[in-house]
Amino acid sequence: MAQLARDDEAVQWKKWVESKDREAGDFLARKYMPLVSYHVQRISVGLPKSVSRDDLRSLGMMGLFNALERFEPDRDLKFDTYASFRIRGTILDGLRKEDWLPRSAREKTKKIEHAIERLEQEQMRNVSPEEVAATLGISPEEVISTMNENFFANIISVEDQMDHDEHDGKSYHIKDEKAILPDEHVIHEEVLEDLGRGISQLNKNEQLVLQLFYKEELTLTEIGHVMELSTSRISQIHSKAIFKLRNTLNSIM
Repeated sequence: MAQLARDDEAVQWKKWVESKDREAGDFLARKYMPLVSYHVQRISVGLPKSVSRDDLRSLGMMGLFNALERFEPDRDLKFDTYASFRIRGTILDGLRKEDWLPRSAREKTKKIEHAIERLEQEQMRNVSPEEVAATLGISPEEVISTMNENFFANIISVEDQMDHDEHDGKSYHIKDEKAILPDEHVIHEEVLEDLGRGISQLNKNEQLVLQLFYKEELTLTEIGHVMELSTSRISQIHSKAIFKLRNTLNSIM
């Protein structure tokens, strides 16, 4: 049965590459559509509810179609690997082009950051979301989600700025992507050590969720099945773990 499926896919790829056969294209799009759902779920973790998952899915489908158009089956590369790169890149590019974090959310972030800074100076330690929430009169979940949304937004902004700086027209050079400069190596090792210490301070459930999500690349739903918890509960554990790590890294840096 599996061999027949592979043979059928090979036939469809041949039709698509040679003549852009519409039925073949539909077959391949349906077969690899789960990749879109997978990357939408992973990227949407930590995004505000104002970001439509349908919009992310539309961007992901554009990435999938782009991958189908550009993929060359004769190359020594699996389509799902190539398509994943295109899908994820298209979604992130779409997010960069939109100011999807509302002004109210940015103002709320500033209030929370000021509260964290004040409490940490008073307590001389990292503070919990519960402590910050009590100070501001909001829920711990709101503290966690707001800070994680802002954290993700900053990552996108930094990546976008780096891309802009590399093409600002002031200088052009050929970069050896494989070369690791000494200072970059030191910084990389220090960040890994700090991250490792931060992870060791998480509770067992938080460590397990991060391992399954980032190392084993399971979805939140799959992690829920493994740990016998609801997807929403796994999402809460993930968000709280990221909040703790962000605080730890910020206090070090």
